[in-house]
Amino acid sequence: MLKRVGTLALMLGVLSGVATAAAPRDIVQTAAGASQFSTLTRALEAAGLTGALEGKGPFTVFAPTDAAFAKLPAGTLETLLKPENRDKLRSILLYHVVAGRLDAAAVEHMHSAKTLEGARVRFSVSGGKVMVDGAEVLHANIAASNGVIHAINQVLMPPGQ
Repeated sequence: MLKRVGTLALMLGVLSGVATAAAPRDIVQTAAGASQFSTLTRALEAAGLTGALEGKGPFTVFAPTDAAFAKLPAGTLETLLKPENRDKLRSILLYHVVAGRLDAAAVEHMHSAKTLEGARVRFSVSGGKVMVDGAEVLHANIAASNGVIHAINQVLMPPGQ
């Protein structure tokens, strides 16, 4: 099931201009180069996480699209981007990152994974769609030099937030 999603993601990535195979750009550069991740890129900068995600890795990022951020209640994103909320924003963003390279084929055989925030995200397949904590994976296997990005349709919140 996920293999088909991965193949479709590769095709969509090529059509949308997102680097998908043997990408020389790191996760931050890849996200910054894709118009669907401009809000995520801005949030990573505000949280001070760009340096970490430009590192060696590998990392797997379940990346909310701009449309996913737009679904947050009015004012939430603006509040999180304020300097005094940096720790909370970091926690939320680190909940979207797993150490290691988990492509779609790997996720297919997993029930959950520990995030860099410390809590676990849960994986499932529902109606032929790959889900991460209830968020749908829209595009899988967007390759970066230090990991992989999976675009999702919701912002994930760590337990207790």
